[in-house]
Amino acid sequence: MRVPKTTLEQWRVLQAIVDHGGYVQAAEALHRSQSSISYAVSRLQEQLGVDLLVIEGRKAQLTAHGRALLNASGELLADAHRLESLAASLMQGWEPEIRFVVDVVFPSALLLQVLSAFMRIAPQTRIQLKEVVLSGAEEALQAEEADVVIGTRVPSTHLGDHLLNVQFMAVAHPEHALHRLGRALDSEDLRRELQVVLRDSGTLKPRDEGWLGATQRWTVTSLQTSVAMVGAGLGFAWLPQHLIADQLAAGTLLPLPLAEGGTRQVALYLLYGKPGQPGRGAKELADVIQQVVSRREAPPA
Repeated sequence: MRVPKTTLEQWRVLQAIVDHGGYVQAAEALHRSQSSISYAVSRLQEQLGVDLLVIEGRKAQLTAHGRALLNASGELLADAHRLESLAASLMQGWEPEIRFVVDVVFPSALLLQVLSAFMRIAPQTRIQLKEVVLSGAEEALQAEEADVVIGTRVPSTHLGDHLLNVQFMAVAHPEHALHRLGRALDSEDLRRELQVVLRDSGTLKPRDEGWLGATQRWTVTSLQTSVAMVGAGLGFAWLPQHLIADQLAAGTLLPLPLAEGGTRQVALYLLYGKPGQPGRGAKELADVIQQVVSRREAPPA
């Protein structure tokens, strides 16, 4: 591996000369002797083989080459500061990365608030976000592939706190055959129509939830696809109300007039991947999640 000829300190000196307008001023700002400032720049120019500064009057000015190189060196200095900040955060017990597993029914607006708030608290900690469906969260816990989890069940091996309930509503396009019946619907009516369902992302013990009595079903891997298919009139589905609020308000999706079971609640829980021993970052992220959920203006439906 090639060793760089120049040092971060040399580039810092050059930046100080430019920022403060000269060698004397840079020496005062950096609490160094003027001779050491002059030597650092002289040595830097010698190592690079280009002139970086010219003296015009009493002020040091960058050459064209110097300006280009100094601009690029700013990225090096910023990277060094980030590296030092990361080292400091590790010394304080922060994990370098947190594996965050979230069930897709958790409202995306709340998720963005959580990530934004955590980024301000721990900018040096990376988040590895994985969105899952149904048993995918439990599978991540069992495989020890998660540090913080928002899932729909609490396995017997873990403890969890209830976060919120997400309301699902049976809906279809206004022109769908079920709406054209013009009366209260029952399970027999539903059985004759196409139902759109969401596939479990887990592979070890995939599970089904909700009513699945339709003779014909189409299975999709994302809620957005499910919403689009139902909105196009291809079938009916139970969908999170927070996800289809705009379509309901616009009348492009309508609740099915079911005699019973038109809505259902799905509980979401907050869990640690390592019960009893979460890291500092994991605990902070969990705190942020609870704070964001507790102060939401209205419960996600």
